[in-house]
Amino acid sequence: MRRRDFIKVIAGSAVAWPLTADAQQRDQMRRIGVIYTGAADDRHAQARNTAFLQALQQLGWTEGRNVQIDFRWARADADRIRKDVAELVALAPDVILATGSATVGPLLQVTRSIPTVFAIVPDPVGAGFVDNLARPGGNATGFMLFEYGIGAKLLELLKQIAPGVTRAAVLRDPGITAGIGQFASIQTAAPALGMQITPIDVRQTSELENAITSFARSANGGLVVTGSASALLHRKQIIALAARHKLPAVYFAREFAVDGGLISYGPDFIDQYRLAAGYVDRVLRGEKPGDLPVQAPNKYELVINLKTAKALNLNVPDTLIGRADEVIE
Repeated sequence: MRRRDFIKVIAGSAVAWPLTADAQQRDQMRRIGVIYTGAADDRHAQARNTAFLQALQQLGWTEGRNVQIDFRWARADADRIRKDVAELVALAPDVILATGSATVGPLLQVTRSIPTVFAIVPDPVGAGFVDNLARPGGNATGFMLFEYGIGAKLLELLKQIAPGVTRAAVLRDPGITAGIGQFASIQTAAPALGMQITPIDVRQTSELENAITSFARSANGGLVVTGSASALLHRKQIIALAARHKLPAVYFAREFAVDGGLISYGPDFIDQYRLAAGYVDRVLRGEKPGDLPVQAPNKYELVINLKTAKALNLNVPDTLIGRADEVIE
């Protein structure tokens, strides 16, 4: 073989080899562990899971063909989360998808070697999950839920939609850094808005009804529901309590407004799971989580439920309706 022809053969092989290797890698049976804080029968949680699976399939990963997926639905229960985490780690998956600080924290306490992609985590740096956003280091990366300043924004929205409110009960989970950070942001913003703030522990669901009922005995009250897995899991109870006591309420996720809450403001959860599938794909193809930057939401959704506003005798300002991404009538 002449030298020139030999070089052509080698060059052609160099181009074809990565494609062949990638195809072989995709044909191997890989394993993904998935742990959600929600319940398996929650339609919104299932919608996020469907978005994740569809995005994976578009990237070439089909459950049962070249990937096995082990699911755990922890229902925001701390004991169950620890149990589920231990089970998933014992399976030694190639990568784990984890939802929220409530699952990522226990997971990283158990393993700092299994690649982890997280979604809807408020403060991964403050929680110690990553070194920094641009270069996470370690075995975890993923997608942030919001900046803590969103707490102040939620309080502002409550005042805009219900100007008569002068007292706000803030439902937060003090057991996670996000609960502490959001509450601090709300406290800072309260004086300028003429608001008094009362914290309510959303983890103690058995006492939630008593706490909200007690708060509602005084006039001019409203609710601010900050981001947490517990709040999402118990949103129907929270929405029902707000309706029963005629409390205007603002929430951190559109699921609340869709299910009957007054107003919500927060990132698109569905989009986070589509993006998370992209990071899972990159990890399965050999990239390290520590080299993939943590991404923040680039869009927040404002959803207003006019039916609920009418039940509360609230006239929603046209300016607020004009800003809304979705209006439920």
